[in-house]
Amino acid sequence: MIKIMPGMDSAASALQAEKVRMEVISQNIANANTLRTAEGGPYQRQVVSFETYLDEKAGVNPSSPTQMVRVAQIMSDGRAPREIYQPGHPEADENGIVKYPNVRIHEEMADLIASSRAMEANLAIVRTARTMALQTLAIGKS
Repeated sequence: MIKIMPGMDSAASALQAEKVRMEVISQNIANANTLRTAEGGPYQRQVVSFETYLDEKAGVNPSSPTQMVRVAQIMSDGRAPREIYQPGHPEADENGIVKYPNVRIHEEMADLIASSRAMEANLAIVRTARTMALQTLAIGKS
């Protein structure tokens, strides 16, 4: 099947990838104070990695494939947990240090804003493509 608006497919794939990114950011924020996970130790911040790929099926011309975006992987941030001296805390070690997740709320909020802006840009592409298609149809009617 030949698509007449491959830009719409590229924008849709980017929207899906950004949706996953926002979900991961939400999980990071929700677990910012989780001191013990099933694996043991504090929650590890997760980060999303994107990759581009060429989709021959999405383009008008099979010899010029459309560039799409997808989530390559979701991986743990390798930074060490935050260590805070709290000797009376039940999770404190023998030195009174409590290890908190390596999640920094201000960093997550900045990532969330960047992801939101990327979604807005891709939605603008979809809106513009739709308007152009409607105008093309209107030309055909006259």
